[in-house]
Amino acid sequence: MSSSSTQANDNQKEVDGHVIPTDQDVLQKHVEFFDRNHDGVIYPWETFQGFRAIGSGLFLSTVAAFFINFSLSRKTRPGKFPSLLFPIEVKNIKRGKHGSDSGVYDSEGRFVPSKFEEMFSKHALTYPSSLTSDELMRMLKANRVPKDYGGWFSSYTEWKVLYILCKDKNGLLPKETIKAVYDGSLFEQMEKERSSKKKKS
Repeated sequence: MSSSSTQANDNQKEVDGHVIPTDQDVLQKHVEFFDRNHDGVIYPWETFQGFRAIGSGLFLSTVAAFFINFSLSRKTRPGKFPSLLFPIEVKNIKRGKHGSDSGVYDSEGRFVPSKFEEMFSKHALTYPSSLTSDELMRMLKANRVPKDYGGWFSSYTEWKVLYILCKDKNGLLPKETIKAVYDGSLFEQMEKERSSKKKKS
């Protein structure tokens, strides 16, 4: 087997140095944290609970729950009658992928290592493995598709929330943090850290 694609274990594979789960696409892993009862459907109250679990305030958690579920519910439930409960079906999350994004997820929800590395080779000009706030904004502008106003807004909102929650003490968004967002591991890590701090206090 080539060095660019080696087997990590039964449920993972390594591609260009990145460990990718094979039993779910990475975009599903990205949102699975918010499926709090693991039934394959994410309701607004679960989105709210997920944001609270990672340390978001009441206002941000409430707004995020409304915006995310309102935006993605119908897209992830093709052919189904709209529901006022705004459920998101995890298995169809790739249908909720918006334009004007980084391209790190492809149309099938798979992780694209070359696009991930490109984010830093093109935009991390101050530090090679971190993005400053200004660099993040320049990246978002560079990714804009003309007249894709919904995509512009979605991308800005997602990255702004990530920056607010995950920037380090120097105001930088580290590469390893962004990678953990894409592979779905960051949210669990943040919940564990927050729970640990609560126990110590």
